[in-house]
Amino acid sequence: MFQAIGHAVMMSLTMAWEILWALILGFLLSAVVQAVVSKEEMSRLLPDDRPSTIVKACWLGAASSSCSYAAVALARSMFRKGANFTASMAFQFASTNLVMELGILLAVLMGWRFTLAEFVGGPVMIWVLVVLFRMLLRPEMVEAARQQAERGIQGRMEGHAAMDMSVHEGTLWQRATSDKGRTAISHFFVMDWASLWVDIGVGLLIAGALAAWVPKHFWQTFFFAGHPLLAKLWGPLVGPAVAVISFVCSVGNVPLAAVLWNGGISFGGVIAFLFADLIILPILNIYRKYYGWKVSAFLFVTFYVAMAAAAFVVEIVFGALHLIPEQRDVRVMEEAISWNYTTWLNIGFLVVAGVLVVRFLRTGGPAMLRMMGEPQKAGGNHSHSHTAATMDDHG
Repeated sequence: MFQAIGHAVMMSLTMAWEILWALILGFLLSAVVQAVVSKEEMSRLLPDDRPSTIVKACWLGAASSSCSYAAVALARSMFRKGANFTASMAFQFASTNLVMELGILLAVLMGWRFTLAEFVGGPVMIWVLVVLFRMLLRPEMVEAARQQAERGIQGRMEGHAAMDMSVHEGTLWQRATSDKGRTAISHFFVMDWASLWVDIGVGLLIAGALAAWVPKHFWQTFFFAGHPLLAKLWGPLVGPAVAVISFVCSVGNVPLAAVLWNGGISFGGVIAFLFADLIILPILNIYRKYYGWKVSAFLFVTFYVAMAAAAFVVEIVFGALHLIPEQRDVRVMEEAISWNYTTWLNIGFLVVAGVLVVRFLRTGGPAMLRMMGEPQKAGGNHSHSHTAATMDDHG
């Protein structure tokens, strides 16, 4: 038993080491973008569900780059402040599925084709969702959701979602390189890690356990790997269901996606699994608290359909273009930690992370970190005020 546990833990550590530099790079780029893009105007920019507004929601969501829990909390906050419900949900999807750290991690761990599929399928999924909302979402449901959202029920990462540390003065370059900008980057970097380390850690542990303990022939049977056509149909349908019960979200899904790909799930199935970070069981419970039972059930069904439909599109398009990888041997799943270019990259990026952490500690970061998970007062923005004061004092 101890040998089996040790094998699983070692595989988890190997995966963590292989992707460490990519995670740091992704979080750094995300922090830079968040430091120069303000959340304050987002609600005002999303008043309806016109195509131009949905495109804007996607850009804003990709720029905000949140963990799944923070994305859900931020979407609710925007909705409460007047943003259109459909646009808020589009923003929510983009902030977890169209972000830089996810793309970088997919490219490093699984290959550039999966990154391309994520960024092609993500907009397709959002447009399918918009169409479903226009067809099925009734005004009285939106009003019921708004009334429930106004009751101030809090979820995980509510404080993180409410904070805005972005710098508004000057050009984008001036914002990023100013004292306040560098402080904001360090704070976003550390707090994004703080919001995601549990999901990443759980994802790595689950992926390591499944890779070590579950025989490949089980996955091949479950995903109909011996029946190419059936596998292509089954993968997008079952991918979200696997994600729902895995409890792993955001970038924490990627190691487990690698295990499923090695096990025989279809290309579209992998993409559907990655899309489904916003319908895992804990987040479904948050929807219930935020919007009520009826709307949360509506969200689950429409989200699931949109995810599966977009994955089918990816499967068909990438298959027609011969972009689906033929090999199912994701390298990180088999190698031990060794002294190679990955080690040098990890050392370099760990130095960068250390510099950011030191600045975070010296500029009031720990106090803000304690506030990150605290409930926010309905209609208030004390986190924003505290953040601004902190940055004025230290930046």
